[in-house]
Amino acid sequence: MSDAVYTAIATSTGDGRAGGRASSSDGLIDVTLAIPREMGGPGGATNPEQLFAAGWASCFHSALKAVAAGQTITFTDSAVVAEVSVHPNEQGGFSLSAALHVEFGGIDQATADSLVAAAHAVCPYSNATRGNIPVTVDATVA
Repeated sequence: MSDAVYTAIATSTGDGRAGGRASSSDGLIDVTLAIPREMGGPGGATNPEQLFAAGWASCFHSALKAVAAGQTITFTDSAVVAEVSVHPNEQGGFSLSAALHVEFGGIDQATADSLVAAAHAVCPYSNATRGNIPVTVDATVA
């Protein structure tokens, strides 16, 4: 593997997702965590799945913009919505699945589909999860 161009460092303290804290080494992230109500917790604070979804949506959106620029394709408004779901697994633990929904304006459906496929091939989050969790990706043109 080649040398890293950047390393993010984050630390979880306290009780992890059950009321603990997560913070980044530069102090830009400093959040309290809570188990979502849907999982039997109190809710009221962020959780690892929300943080993962936010990171993946942002990273995928950047990959999408880079792929489009490389192909000299322009579009109007765009958004990436990442859904990260938690599922009980057969071992008594949990697993994840994800769906990425990309919204575009100003291009046709075939171009949108092509851009999304290309972004999914280069996004680090997509590459990290490929083959490890179920992922669906779709594009919608307004």
